[in-house]
Amino acid sequence: MRPEAIAAETLAALDQARQMEPYSRRLPGLSAEEAYAVTAELRRLRTARGEKQVGRKIGFTNRNIWPEYGVYAPIWGDMYDTTVRDVVSGAACRISHLPEPRIEPEIMLGLEGEPRPGMSLEQIFATVGWIAHGFEIVQSVFPGWRFAWTDCVIDNGLHGALLIGPRRQIETGERAKLLEALASFRITLSRNGEPVDRGVGANVLDGPIQALSHLVDVLGADRLNPPLRAGEILTTGTLTRALQVSPGETWSTMIEGIDLPGLRVSLG
Repeated sequence: MRPEAIAAETLAALDQARQMEPYSRRLPGLSAEEAYAVTAELRRLRTARGEKQVGRKIGFTNRNIWPEYGVYAPIWGDMYDTTVRDVVSGAACRISHLPEPRIEPEIMLGLEGEPRPGMSLEQIFATVGWIAHGFEIVQSVFPGWRFAWTDCVIDNGLHGALLIGPRRQIETGERAKLLEALASFRITLSRNGEPVDRGVGANVLDGPIQALSHLVDVLGADRLNPPLRAGEILTTGTLTRALQVSPGETWSTMIEGIDLPGLRVSLG
């Protein structure tokens, strides 16, 4: 199958909340470059029908969950104006259109500059204008969340929706302290008021800015997909396990060690 055919089939599955056999079973030996060729084609199809690409999600940055899925390296996918929105605590989010949705508490970054390969961590952080905490709702067009790494890439990094909490602008002179806090803060994830998991900032490749640095390097070696640009939104990976969600549930977070509020959302 050519990337165009794979992208068209995947987009149809996403549109129809329909699941299908993983490509890794149908196309043994599918390479990372071939999978990201599908990413480029999927972006072409979505922008051609009027969607606007607004950022990237970085997935599988939490090494603690790798054995659960049999995926042992990060991935990335595009995010669109149809999948990303700002929310306040108490907001409602529809998930019924997503196949086997799961929730991930994450840190989001807003770029005001253009990070490039070879930059130090501090230089990369200097391109970030704001930070936020929120939820990514991920999904799988492959039944039972059984897939290979290349399948995850083809499924647009498993991205379903992004809910961005209050954005915090980064003040001059606080970057060194904030860089440390982003790696050390603690988070508690609760379902219907009951804690179900906990995490720390360092779970995502040692910190959210480290996760961004990883993506910068990956894109620097990618001949088919564009580098990051000013104005893009990044979400940096789940701080806890990715947990199954159902309509009618309320999910919330409590954050300690960084000046960011927790978030509460009701799923429908």
